[in-house]
Amino acid sequence: MKLQSYDELLHSKHRLSLMLFLFLNTATSLFSFCSNGKNPAFTFTTPTLIIAVLSTVLLLWMLLRPQHKFPLLNIVAVITGLLWTWQIVLKYELVFYFDSSFLVISLISVFFISAIALGDHLLAFCLHTAPPSVAVIVLDHGQNTLLILFTISLPLIGSTLHHLMLRRRDMFTRRLMRQLYEEKETYSDLSMLDPLTGLYNRRGLKNRLENILDNHAGSHFVLLLDIDHFKAYNDNYGHAMGDQALARVSVAIRDAVRSRDIVTRYGGEEFLVLLTNVNESIARKLAERIRQYVLDLEIPHRFNDRVATHVTISAGFAPMFEEDFDGALANADRALYLAKNRGRNNILSYEDIAKSSMSQSVDAV
Repeated sequence: MKLQSYDELLHSKHRLSLMLFLFLNTATSLFSFCSNGKNPAFTFTTPTLIIAVLSTVLLLWMLLRPQHKFPLLNIVAVITGLLWTWQIVLKYELVFYFDSSFLVISLISVFFISAIALGDHLLAFCLHTAPPSVAVIVLDHGQNTLLILFTISLPLIGSTLHHLMLRRRDMFTRRLMRQLYEEKETYSDLSMLDPLTGLYNRRGLKNRLENILDNHAGSHFVLLLDIDHFKAYNDNYGHAMGDQALARVSVAIRDAVRSRDIVTRYGGEEFLVLLTNVNESIARKLAERIRQYVLDLEIPHRFNDRVATHVTISAGFAPMFEEDFDGALANADRALYLAKNRGRNNILSYEDIAKSSMSQSVDAV
């Protein structure tokens, strides 16, 4: 849910208001052409012709270009308002002796169009009705001043109050949508984070991985880490202490790498770090720094005595070729497995394994 969608909805409403406004102006002007001509108020004039042609052309244009934006409402409102003013002035002298109520009826007709089509657009409403209102007041010479002022003030006050209510509703809707969007982003972020360590979980890693591969060129390494003898730690120290150890180790890993590297809790006591834009030498140094940072925590672990008297970590890392994350992860996992077999508290690169295998093959030959 985005504010942009709400703005698009408002634009669609604005577009429909303009189309309705054009339709009503077209219908009113055509009614003047189709009258029988007995009443001088309803005869062909230049302003009604212009209104009919202009409104019809704009209406057809909007129908043929539904995706196009039309910031024309205020402009069309003032132009048609001036044209209806011209029409009133032209007809006034003809109908004065036949119909003394012509000015009031004409004004009501203009306000009728505005009230129906421009009720949600106060500025356009005023631009359309102001010129005819001024003309009617001047031409009336004070004969029906109270009636004319009532005709003007009632819809104007109503439209103003309606506009203020719409603005308050719009502000409330925007505030509510912004709050909902922020909450959605918060929940989305939380769903990508491990609640214990605050690191990315697998879903978060997948999300960040797509962004990294799309926007960051260069060589990347997958570093897989595992706390040594962590099952024994949990069994003997308890799961509460185990959670504390995991949280402290996760902080050490995050502090040891760069801010652009992606640190993930990949399993129970297993962590994954995506090292971005690095070569093997830098990847090895970062892996060694992590190992040392964890060791420097000096978390007691007497069931890790074959390695050290504190919590230690083993790691395997591998380069990622042609954005093949799964392949790099599998190679890093092989390196981690061998690092565990070689005594733990150890770091091994998959390329070390490949070189060792090639060397053994040559020696065998």
